Amino acid sequence: MEKERIEKMIELATDQLQFSYTPYSGFKVGAALLTKSGKMYTGCNIENAAYTPTNCAERTAFFKAVSEGEREFEAICVVGGKDGILTEYAAPCGVCRQVMMEFCDPQQFLIILATGTDHYDVYTLKELLPLGFGPANLN
Repeated sequence: MEKERIEKMIELATDQLQFSYTPYSGFKVGAALLTKSGKMYTGCNIENAAYTPTNCAERTAFFKAVSEGEREFEAICVVGGKDGILTEYAAPCGVCRQVMMEFCDPQQFLIILATGTDHYDVYTLKELLPLGFGPANLN
């Protein structure tokens, strides 16, 4: 993936931090999801006093995209930090990785973890979820 596209995704994900609703943890997360057709969907984390209904930024982006008919994805960028300060990588939780397995080829789908446009690493879903369970396991 070209550097310019990665930087744009990092900027979009970082912009989402302003919409994050985190009155309990204060840990803000933003995501930018790229479809294979080139469209981008964004998301932020949304906490809930009951904790379980909390939704991560990654799932927010995926659910927005899927609810609009998207089913093919190329990459996601995730940024996050306490009070929105990006000091270290905010990797997707297990539930988010499982949602990615539902819609993405684990060998091809890219996960960009960043603290800024000058500091990021790119992983495949397979690297972050090496023995993932997905639709192919049910065939």
